[in-house]
Amino acid sequence: MRHTLSILVENRYGELARIVGLFSARGYNIESLTVAETLDPAISCVTMVTSGDDRTVEQIVKQVNKLVRVVKVSDLTGVSHFEREMVLINVKAGNQVAFQRVLHLVSQNQMRVAEVMEDGLIIEATGKWEEMNELVRELMPFGIRGIVRTGAVALAKNSAEEVR
Repeated sequence: MRHTLSILVENRYGELARIVGLFSARGYNIESLTVAETLDPAISCVTMVTSGDDRTVEQIVKQVNKLVRVVKVSDLTGVSHFEREMVLINVKAGNQVAFQRVLHLVSQNQMRVAEVMEDGLIIEATGKWEEMNELVRELMPFGIRGIVRTGAVALAKNSAEEVR
């Protein structure tokens, strides 16, 4: 099962490497990883997506919590939260028909054209992980020259579960 973890950590040199090292040393896979400062510049929020059964993820959370400079770890999977991912896709659209079809898809899915080129365009989209996967599948027939995904960012909806 896919789990989204939110980890508050002291904003110090090497802390992200320690967290990632813990996952690596125990053979856990990280599917996506984002990190940025919170409102407090001394604290960063690491959003990490991993897979595993509930027991395995519970062990991961306990082990991350033992790290000295970790402030708080939350598994957002079981709580009400808002999660999004951004994707940039370089799509071929060499002829007018393909170009119009891609533009139609963009307008239907509330995406944004970030750049128009002679033989294609770069599309920017934000949404749920599943929606971004579906978007990629829909654009495959046109030809995708490149794709970059940010990884998930997530925020608890309930202030009692909020992590800053």
